[in-house]
Amino acid sequence: FIFPSNLTSLPVPASENIPITWVKKSILSKCTVYGDIYHTLIIFTEKKSVVSGLQWALFMCVVPCLCVNIFLGETFSSYISVHNDSSQVVKDILVKADLQTSSQRLNLSASNNAVTELKPESCVDDVIHHEVKEIGTHILVCAVSYTTQAGEKLYFRKFFKFQVLKPLDVKTKFYNAETDEVFLEAQIQNITTSSMFMEKVSLEPSMMYNIAELNTVETEDEGTSTFGKMSYLQPMDTRQYLYCLKPKPEFAEKAGIIKGVTVIGKLDIVWKTNLGERGRLQTSQLQRMAPGYGDVRLSLEMIPDTVNLEEPFDITCKITNCSERTMDLVLEMCNTCSIHWCGVSGRQLGKVSPSASLALPLKLLSSVQGLQSISGLRLTDSFLKRTYEYDDIAQVCVVCPYMSRES
Repeated sequence: FIFPSNLTSLPVPASENIPITWVKKSILSKCTVYGDIYHTLIIFTEKKSVVSGLQWALFMCVVPCLCVNIFLGETFSSYISVHNDSSQVVKDILVKADLQTSSQRLNLSASNNAVTELKPESCVDDVIHHEVKEIGTHILVCAVSYTTQAGEKLYFRKFFKFQVLKPLDVKTKFYNAETDEVFLEAQIQNITTSSMFMEKVSLEPSMMYNIAELNTVETEDEGTSTFGKMSYLQPMDTRQYLYCLKPKPEFAEKAGIIKGVTVIGKLDIVWKTNLGERGRLQTSQLQRMAPGYGDVRLSLEMIPDTVNLEEPFDITCKITNCSERTMDLVLEMCNTCSIHWCGVSGRQLGKVSPSASLALPLKLLSSVQGLQSISGLRLTDSFLKRTYEYDDIAQVCVVCPYMSRES
């Protein structure tokens, strides 16, 4: 809200005036506060000095009214105007605007240089902007200093206090797949009292991962958002976003890198409120605890979804040495009541260096129909005589080729 610089009064009913008086350094000050029901708080400060100089000055600051909330991530804007309504010229006018938070004090003035002189009926204007990055109490401190014709230096200031609230509640969950993929579910809740237009919700992955967003439905022409064309989030409503992260090949090949606590990335959220004001929040780096695989990890690289009863089928396993020592591995295959391995059990796989891996093609068959679990693999480290057992590695659907699937 920008007001004319020559504005000296407003036709405000007397019932809406709130007088505030105080005395400071022999200066009698009277402040009239006027506000409407939307966004504006206008403050006229009348300064009458017992000495010659700036006998009547207008100090006006436009800030959000106390009845309007300011939320974290939005941009706070304020218009400041100092008007010389006296008949004398004042010199060295310096207008300074600081924002005091719970942790720091920020200078928001566009220029820290003093105005050489201010003639009668002239004004000094300043517009300040600040992206709010902290919640809690904020105090805007507006200070004005000047020198009268008699050489006396005068100074006055005004404080505006407002609260910064939290607009969104963000919760995250991680799901580890059987492969190296990680699924991130982000739950975003609008905890304000007004609707929000969700302009963008994206995940910026760390250097270790590639990302795939799972919040669109692919059609012939283009992808359609799962939330519809008008992405509005009503008060207290929650929306869930899903992302799939997969380690980059250079990191996936080195099993020792992805251990313990790993950085996934950070969420970037942009929204607009009812009047079009934009807000933006970025979460801190999201971290998850990588699953422990022990000394040796066995994962499946290839397996068919459906196989025929009593017919051999191929799978490909990947064996990774997750320890910090070299292993000499021996493979043993143990049959179960439904799964039968084809090949030689007890064969040498050779030495595997730390963080190294090898591909292992295997052949097996099932003697029972239905969903069968693949189990029975044993790896033995001949150096330490330690055996690692792998059961329920994966599931496969076994069907009879002589019967129709419908029957």
